[in-house]
Amino acid sequence: MDIVLATHNKHKITEISEMMGRKVLSASDVGIDEIEENGSTFAENAMIKAKAVWKPGRLAIADDSGLCVNALGGAPGIYSARYAGEPTDDQKNNEKLLAALENETDRSAYYICSIACILPSGKSFVTEAKTFGVMLREYRGNGGFGYDPLFLTDDLGKTFAELTLADKNSISHRGRAFRLLMDKLNNDPEIKSELV
Repeated sequence: MDIVLATHNKHKITEISEMMGRKVLSASDVGIDEIEENGSTFAENAMIKAKAVWKPGRLAIADDSGLCVNALGGAPGIYSARYAGEPTDDQKNNEKLLAALENETDRSAYYICSIACILPSGKSFVTEAKTFGVMLREYRGNGGFGYDPLFLTDDLGKTFAELTLADKNSISHRGRAFRLLMDKLNNDPEIKSELV
């Protein structure tokens, strides 16, 4: 049974393949180009992407995740990847965020991840998780991507960019949402019966 993650992001494919312990195919691998995300929530966008790569007999997974900063009313939110406009650019997004937060004392924020899963039969569900932290005023660390060098986690007192992939997966919003997904796939009798 093919497992397809609805993304072209190589970082996500690497993370999810490591978590699943097997090769996960990308949207590119199954011939799907860019998918328009026109939902109003992370969960809606995740389901739109999962539907785009699903076909009967295939397990389709899609995540939509982003950074929500409390002082900015939850921005950048669902626009996290393209906060500074198109084409997407991590450096420009980070610069825009730093500028928006320049005079803010409340720098609390959270990453959120919604994962949509469509089973081989077409049944679907969504898992969701958050990781809390604060936004720094300067970059720390060389790993990760996106806002990782600015996001200091409450869990480990380090930025996502300072963590090994294994440590990041253990506390990240995506890692937590994915573990909820795996729990359902492995332990829900109705779901397990489809995956045999």
